[in-house]
Amino acid sequence: MSQTKTNARKCAVQALYQWQMSGESLNRIEAYFLEDEMLKGAQKSYFHDIFHGVPKQLDVIDAVLAEFVDRPVEKIDPVERAILRIGVYELINRLETPYRVIINEGVNLAKCYGAEGSHKYINGILDKVSQKKRATEIQAKRGAKKS
Repeated sequence: MSQTKTNARKCAVQALYQWQMSGESLNRIEAYFLEDEMLKGAQKSYFHDIFHGVPKQLDVIDAVLAEFVDRPVEKIDPVERAILRIGVYELINRLETPYRVIINEGVNLAKCYGAEGSHKYINGILDKVSQKKRATEIQAKRGAKKS
């Protein structure tokens, strides 16, 4: 797991939270992160991909989440919602990243930024999404373990 990608995800959670709460333009928020050197130690291209990718695919991401969450997506705590959206985005679009890494990163983000115990909720939802979106990868992993 790359620390620069982890840092990119941390910045993406903060930036998406800011976007969700303020409605400010993505470019303006990204410029703020660049100007204040908040992306120091982060893979900037990964941050950019996630931060711009989630809003572009918001309808698809939220439709996936709606299948597995216990309330309307908009009623999920804004920090947890940002973390879940990043996780779903990566599960759908970043196929080079193993699903377990994406789940673990989501859990760690929740432990860092979410409410107490929110990591359990994040883990459960991303695990269910993985079962659907990464079924082939999961089956291959299980088959490799049996050999």
